Amino acid sequence: MTGTEPQTEIDWTACDLIERVPGKVSGRPVVRGTRVMPDPIVNSYQLGDSVEEIHEGFPSLSADQIRRLIEFAEAQRSSHRA
Repeated sequence: MTGTEPQTEIDWTACDLIERVPGKVSGRPVVRGTRVMPDPIVNSYQLGDSVEEIHEGFPSLSADQIRRLIEFAEAQRSSHRA
């Protein structure tokens, strides 16, 4: 991705790591049990941050959770391109 392609909105509802709770972060998708939204994590990765760097910024998430969020987003985006 060069940064000039339009971003595809991710449908996080199919990701088992994500929940939506009315009144929690205005009902937006968050990582289950946290107030962390997944989009900033994926965006940081796309901007070149490593999983380890992202983990430093979001220590409440495991590196495995971060990798799974990134993989889910990439799979969603590739299925929209097909």
